[in-house]
Amino acid sequence: MTATPVWSVDPRTGKQREQVAAEATPADVDRAVTAARAACAALADRTARTAFLRTAADLLDEAGPAVVETADAETALGPVRLTGELARTTYQLRAFADAVEDGAYLDVRIDHADASLTPPRPDLRRYKVPLGVVAVYAASNFPLAFSVPGGDTASALAAGCPVVVKAHPDHPATSELCASLLRRAAERTGLPADVVQVVHGFDAGLELIRHPLVAAAGFTGSIRGGRALFDAAAARPVPIPFHGELGSLNPVVVTPAAAAERAEEIGAGLAGSVTLGVGQFCVKPGLVLVPEGADGDRLAGAFAKALGETAPGVLLDHRMRQNFLAGVRERAALPGVDTPVTPGPGDEHTVGAGFLTVPARSLAEDRDGRYELLLEECFGPVTVVARYADQHEAGAVLARLPGNLTATLQLSQAEAAGAPGPAAELLGRVTALAGRVVVNGWPTGVAVAPAQHHGGPYPAATSHSTSVGGTAIERWLRPVAYQSVPDALLPPELREANPLGLPRHVTGPSGT
Repeated sequence: MTATPVWSVDPRTGKQREQVAAEATPADVDRAVTAARAACAALADRTARTAFLRTAADLLDEAGPAVVETADAETALGPVRLTGELARTTYQLRAFADAVEDGAYLDVRIDHADASLTPPRPDLRRYKVPLGVVAVYAASNFPLAFSVPGGDTASALAAGCPVVVKAHPDHPATSELCASLLRRAAERTGLPADVVQVVHGFDAGLELIRHPLVAAAGFTGSIRGGRALFDAAAARPVPIPFHGELGSLNPVVVTPAAAAERAEEIGAGLAGSVTLGVGQFCVKPGLVLVPEGADGDRLAGAFAKALGETAPGVLLDHRMRQNFLAGVRERAALPGVDTPVTPGPGDEHTVGAGFLTVPARSLAEDRDGRYELLLEECFGPVTVVARYADQHEAGAVLARLPGNLTATLQLSQAEAAGAPGPAAELLGRVTALAGRVVVNGWPTGVAVAPAQHHGGPYPAATSHSTSVGGTAIERWLRPVAYQSVPDALLPPELREANPLGLPRHVTGPSGT
């Protein structure tokens, strides 16, 4: 049987660049997972893991020009954007190395025995252990930060879990290059190269999620693709955790006071957020609630002006371009929908940014589901501006929304300072909708920081975990408690003398 080739394609022309690999057969997937599973024991050494993650970051930085050039050739995202994404990628590798070195992520808890309690408490010691092989499904729109060397891979390796990455077809050459650097970093630090594996192909993705040695999975992509994998993970004879980041509308609410105070500033900021990365960010604002009236008109005018000054851009591949154009046409054909700036084709390879408008009451009173499409993500440089008459109407629209990665409030200075008004109620409403709430900023740009949360209620994510930030490591760990186990038999992390010097929570007669 002839292997199906995997080609690198230039999205600026639609032409094939080079054959990079072949789609993995079931036997190939089995070999990759089995080899990764055999590497689990080597990753148990926290010192080696720390060195590995830092060396991987160093090698990626050293190969930066080649990595950026290859990624740009496959994604058309541009050297400036990709250089920043590479810096983010290596930063998070080093941040997870720091977390492994610190050891707080193990969440060591020791409760000494106390016979005076009712009921008496035995000696209990708890920490977290790695799950095993993690399947990582790379994203199309972040060829570095959410792909082979990205956050899912970095956090899984930090937890002590080998990874098998299902590469995204939009950047296979970038995936292979980054995988080779990670594998070289492993070997330089005394670990087997098999701690990182890469497979290609749609069928390989299904084989991977079903493989009995895969213990968990991380995914960034569409609702349709993510839900299919989530269902497959749950249907296994032994179900596994599936941490998927799927789709998000990322609503924005502009209060009347904010529009009166800085309509032009908000309109220009919105344009920058909607068009960043040619609208291909998972946190792009897809629905903007703007008050009716003169101030709302000023905001919409500033938004239209800024969009009109934005040059057409290239989407990640031609299939996405066709889906974008079809999605815009379908939405624009709905009754009552206008297109002040029509999103559409630039030349045969590019698309122009734009926006649609609709009365908010059409969304709020949509009993037959006619406008349901306007409440779904449209991937690319377009958003829907819904003009609302009052706070009740804006609230009715928010009540119809599913879960989101982000929600943004644009408030006046007085509202932000706590003046009476709708701010507190709106904050409560959007908190119920999203994993990250932004005030007087824009959601595009997800800082890698310990307090970050990148997730949200379904369908934004399939779990309540984050895929960005220090706590992303928790997805690949499970707690184990040891009761009345003699000290000599305990893992070093839990021994009374604390030989590894780990942060610990201790209670009981000799605790604090």
